[in-house]
Amino acid sequence: MSALPMAKYGLDSLYLFPYYQSQDDYQKATGNAAPAFNPNRQPKYWFDPAAASSVKRTVVYNQTLSVADNGAPLVGTDGKPMLDLLALQKDEASTVNIPPKGPGVANVAGASAPEVQPPLRALEACEQLDFGFGNTVYVHNRNYPFDNTGVFTFDDRLLLQAIARKLGV
Repeated sequence: MSALPMAKYGLDSLYLFPYYQSQDDYQKATGNAAPAFNPNRQPKYWFDPAAASSVKRTVVYNQTLSVADNGAPLVGTDGKPMLDLLALQKDEASTVNIPPKGPGVANVAGASAPEVQPPLRALEACEQLDFGFGNTVYVHNRNYPFDNTGVFTFDDRLLLQAIARKLGV
């Protein structure tokens, strides 16, 4: 899939594999019941169907969103969201680990751990990752300008932080 013809779009447009919000979504899409949630593993809402037949024990994906231990996206030296390699054992890459959701389901052990980030396709020359409101990550297609009027940019936030430090507040 290539860049979308719009100024900004969700990170999910870069996912290499389908992303399943729930065990029910997984079952509807694949026709198979989702494996039981393992609280000892991180939640994982995608799977690589080719990983199970790999001759290698470890599957490496060239890029995925790099996140901190709490699941927040990491910031690169350029002030943009950072990408990194993802290496998984083939057994883990080939399965989902979706916590149960729905009425009567609460406080599932392990469900609040940061999820395993999905692998992403390579960004095209016109695309870059940016931070949006609430530290969300989106894709900005530089071929399509968008109106930023009245919205604080990342650079605006850095400037305000520098002013606050200078003023001692």
